[in-house]
Amino acid sequence: MNGPNRSLHDEEEDDQGEVFLDDSDIIDEVAVDEEDLPDADDDDDDDDTDDSMHIFTGHTGELYTVSCSPTDPLLVATGGGDDKGFLWKIGLGDWASELKGHKDSVSCLSFSSDGQLLASGGFDGLVQIWDASSGNHKCVLEGPDEGIEWVRWHPKGHLVLAGSEDKSVWMWNADKGAYLNSFTGHEASVTCGDFTPDGKTICTGSDDASLRIWNPKSGENIHVVRGHPYHTDGLTCLALSSDSTLAITGSKDNSVHIVNITSGRVVSSLASHSDSVECVELAPSSPWAATGGLDQKLIIWDLQHSLPRATCEHQDGVTCVAWLAASRYVATGCVDGKVRLWDSLSGDCIRTFSGHADAIQSLSLSANQDYLVSGSSDGTARVFEIAEFK
Repeated sequence: MNGPNRSLHDEEEDDQGEVFLDDSDIIDEVAVDEEDLPDADDDDDDDDTDDSMHIFTGHTGELYTVSCSPTDPLLVATGGGDDKGFLWKIGLGDWASELKGHKDSVSCLSFSSDGQLLASGGFDGLVQIWDASSGNHKCVLEGPDEGIEWVRWHPKGHLVLAGSEDKSVWMWNADKGAYLNSFTGHEASVTCGDFTPDGKTICTGSDDASLRIWNPKSGENIHVVRGHPYHTDGLTCLALSSDSTLAITGSKDNSVHIVNITSGRVVSSLASHSDSVECVELAPSSPWAATGGLDQKLIIWDLQHSLPRATCEHQDGVTCVAWLAASRYVATGCVDGKVRLWDSLSGDCIRTFSGHADAIQSLSLSANQDYLVSGSSDGTARVFEIAEFK
């Protein structure tokens, strides 16, 4: 079978469409640097997006810690790798009080429960106490031989607790600048710890894979939780129930365990993460917990049944988590520099906040719950408005 015939008109159109050039037609040659050409897979749609309403840029190194005042809804403290701490206020870009005194990175910050004092811990092994309203230095608390991992306040007074890389835990009276007690027994860095909400007990977790429960007055080590069925690698995070009966801990071994503080026994084990668990926080108004890990997951747990309610997938590892007060929403900070809000009932991501150029290291909620403050390895702290999610 013959193919369709081409008309003369078709051939003339083809001839007219062909164009030939010779060397005399070239006007000039332009050199092009291939490095200046955009990559075919470049996607910068979100690179310039910034959802923050305030940016604090006082630091010259990466930020490690952010803490919002429990009484002043605008007051924020930040610390980082430039050996500096700052007090600053949301919406007041021209006001900041530098906290001078540390000789190494400021690793942790915490306001007293009444909002009057701020404690800063550094890799120089010092805890500094500051007047939160003025930024004036009150005293320096000495004792540990190595860096401070975390610092916490007694829930009903001005007693300060700190854990150190030198395997020890220290307690001071901040009003008097006086040493009160030290707690020894851990065999590696004390990575997490706190007073129980009733103030009667201390719980500390260590890189030695143990949880220790202490009497703050006598210094007695009441319980040591270690070995099967507990963690097999270092503890990274700890949260305590509001009734002071349970401690929930996360570890580099990918697991989460719940311990009865009174008996020192493991009462439940939560195993759904596939990489290090970096953060844990208990819901303030329900028997739920949120855990985040380097496996790129936020998991919402039903603690009454020891089962996951929802698994929330991220683009990169989850470094920090914060419940938005008594609401159903949970915030996460991620290695990809994003802050995300999640509905704990459905497991859906309801908002993604962009702006940071590097990993989120810390999150803190303002006293009036209108703002979420994030600190990042990019050297900035950013404030995001979240009042609509109360």
